[in-house]
Amino acid sequence: MKNLDVEAVQAFVLVADLKSFTRAAHVLDTTQAAVSLRIKRLEAQLGRRLIERTSRHVRLSVDGDTFLSSAHAFVAAHKEAIGAFGERRRKLVIGMSHHVVGAELPMLVRKLSSENPNVVMELRIAASRDLLFDYDKGILDAAIVLQYDSRRLDGQQILKEEFGWMASADFRYDSSLPLKLATQAAPCSVRQMAIDALDEAGVSWEEVFVGGGVATIGAAVAAGVAVAALGRRVAPAGTIDIGDQYGLPRLSGRDVVCYSAKRDEQTKHILRGLGDALRAVSVR
Repeated sequence: MKNLDVEAVQAFVLVADLKSFTRAAHVLDTTQAAVSLRIKRLEAQLGRRLIERTSRHVRLSVDGDTFLSSAHAFVAAHKEAIGAFGERRRKLVIGMSHHVVGAELPMLVRKLSSENPNVVMELRIAASRDLLFDYDKGILDAAIVLQYDSRRLDGQQILKEEFGWMASADFRYDSSLPLKLATQAAPCSVRQMAIDALDEAGVSWEEVFVGGGVATIGAAVAAGVAVAALGRRVAPAGTIDIGDQYGLPRLSGRDVVCYSAKRDEQTKHILRGLGDALRAVSVR
């Protein structure tokens, strides 16, 4: 009977989920070469090739795809067994801006739950301004938000969110008429950024849809009702950036920043994993 190397299986799961040896190494606090060695050792144990490596992409082989769900269960069972006599369950409340998280939310939730069985995770999705208010009041243990105030420099940058004028592929804009906009209700820093850019460029506009978060704004965009300033990384599938096509003004990028009131190693590990997962989502 073959005995699987737990560290090797953990490395495989992270590379498969994050689609990157580099990001997996960061989460494991080791080197890319060490991660590669662990996976080669696992492949040797199983007698199967699990990951197909190219110079630009990391993807699972057919055997790797078959093994992934069992590998997740193996890692989760190992963590649960180790924690059987360990610390009591704790609660961690994390807020994430709705401008930051998109269709990858189920993957994030699964990753958080499977890798941290002794942590009750409460995830709140809201506007950056509201999350920072709750964070400052001590309601949130951590907040992952768009940085909109240069006076606040105590957070850690996770990535740079690039924004575009996102619309459905069949959306048409007649420059003789006001640009139809879908926006978040004021006060929203992304809404303000969009209308300031249009006003400065002399582009007339009108709000035709006001949403209660990126999910609802994205629905209006995907339906062809309007165009919206959205992060390209989290815009609905099938939408495109029409900015260059219609000569719309360039939108500034925004830093995605993590603020944390907790300094323990477990919290830092969870937040580091969240950041890696967000960076793993490709920009269209």
